[in-house]
Amino acid sequence: MKVLCAVDGSQFSEWAVDAIGALGRSVLSSVTLLHVADTRHLKAVGAPHVATYRGAKAALEKSGEEILRRAAGRLDIALSQSAKRPRTAVKTLLQQGSPALTIVNRAAQERSDIIVLGTRGLSDIKGFLLGSIARKVALLANCPVLVVKQPIKAISRTLLAVDESKYSRQAAKFLRSGILAENANIAIFTSAVTPITDLAARHLSEEQIRKLEEPILEQANALVAKMRDDFIKDGYAVTTEVQSDHVIDTILRLVTFYQPDMLVVGSRGLSGRERLQLGSVSETLLKYASCSVLIVRSTRA
Repeated sequence: MKVLCAVDGSQFSEWAVDAIGALGRSVLSSVTLLHVADTRHLKAVGAPHVATYRGAKAALEKSGEEILRRAAGRLDIALSQSAKRPRTAVKTLLQQGSPALTIVNRAAQERSDIIVLGTRGLSDIKGFLLGSIARKVALLANCPVLVVKQPIKAISRTLLAVDESKYSRQAAKFLRSGILAENANIAIFTSAVTPITDLAARHLSEEQIRKLEEPILEQANALVAKMRDDFIKDGYAVTTEVQSDHVIDTILRLVTFYQPDMLVVGSRGLSGRERLQLGSVSETLLKYASCSVLIVRSTRA
């Protein structure tokens, strides 16, 4: 597994580095620590400002090198507590430009299996509305993105929210690829969306409603049962949950109830127009979930 971890020297990026050490059974083949010096606001102008520009640019680069040095030391400690350390190559990389786009492009160049980065989470309201780096990376990346909101020493409890889509199957497959520890507990949730509108419910009997909803519930139970069996075959402890309430509200309530280390959702790629709009399930959960969120958009064969 090839990991790209974006660091900026904040406490949140320190949590992201620590989270790499919590990744489970699979061997981490490499970890790239990336710091992006945002030089977009610096503009080379004529004398006498050339020296000022060069000095500011050099200061950003020096700061970035120090951030990477500290992150590498922290990662060494995180990996030393794991059996993966002897076979994990670690490198640091300093680049300039737009942080989100640079992270996404670098992950594509390195064919990273996952991007890991930190975010303020619920306190980052202004940043989210303006387009936080974590949000942009989660929207644009073509590989799974783990957004770390809290310290993660071990991923022992995971909540996987699924539906009938291939994106949910990809998310489940990615979890079974070795990212989780062998003793991890997984709760699989799906929502059985009722086909009955509030208006229709006023004119139907309870028996009629039951018969209409029964196939939907059966389908939902079959979905989580199939996924449960797949995880059990790999030795994981699994519980399942099927509810009929609003998907996002229910997931957020389950996050409060289960207190997972990580919430996992699958998500389809977005078109250019959709990237400008708010409201997708994965994006809303990324904004409001109190735990770290893993968004699985696609996996490589």
